Amino acid sequence: MTGPESAALDGLVATITGGASGIGKRIAYRFASTGAAVAIGDIDTAAAATAAAELTGLGLRAIGIGCDVTDEQSVATFVATAAETFGRLDIHVNNAGFTKDAAMHRMSLDDFCAVIEVHLVGSWLGTRAASSAMRTFGKGGSIINMSSISGKVGNAGQTNYSAAKAGIIGLTKAAAKECARFGVRVNALQPGLIDTAMTAAMDSATLEARVADVPLGRIGTIDDVADVAIFLASAQSSYMTGNVLEVAGGRHM
Repeated sequence: MTGPESAALDGLVATITGGASGIGKRIAYRFASTGAAVAIGDIDTAAAATAAAELTGLGLRAIGIGCDVTDEQSVATFVATAAETFGRLDIHVNNAGFTKDAAMHRMSLDDFCAVIEVHLVGSWLGTRAASSAMRTFGKGGSIINMSSISGKVGNAGQTNYSAAKAGIIGLTKAAAKECARFGVRVNALQPGLIDTAMTAAMDSATLEARVADVPLGRIGTIDDVADVAIFLASAQSSYMTGNVLEVAGGRHM
């Protein structure tokens, strides 16, 4: 990679939760390719180590660390280890997540709470730990919270997921107000229909119907999301905080 983007994050350090697969893994690769040292956190410690090894094999700077985003100490250790290893912390992405879909009358309280814990509580713990570290280093920083277009419009069968993703927007805006005086920006992404394992599992008729609802006429790619993450992580968005950027091809605009 050459040109301006190759140096967009030069010398910066980023932590990414849920970074061993899917969108998180792609963001980790793109951040590292644009000059950042990255710490990949994941509940699957072995997968985090493997993802990091793939990057170091390409001559990029990366470490993999086990991280349970629902555990306060685990999140704190993840952030602290990254900062100690690379000497600073500039970017943090709260990306870890999963789904437990069911109609509301069939959804258990445990499944509702589990999704809230990973997405919303996990994002709060990550935002708190990362902003504290960034404040200590005194160089400002950028925190990116992964919401979803589901948090804007709601999806049937996803009362837990939609509630968590909507909550992340409130968290983002409140945290942005608290962190601004330290030079720490907090923004959120709302991906729409993205080509991931989740969409790959859809039957063709359902997928075609959803793509038909996208004004740009195609499913999004993980690079579409990573491109906007790079923008929010870089100095190009230095006057933006508390914003929610939709990466949805115009769907549900």
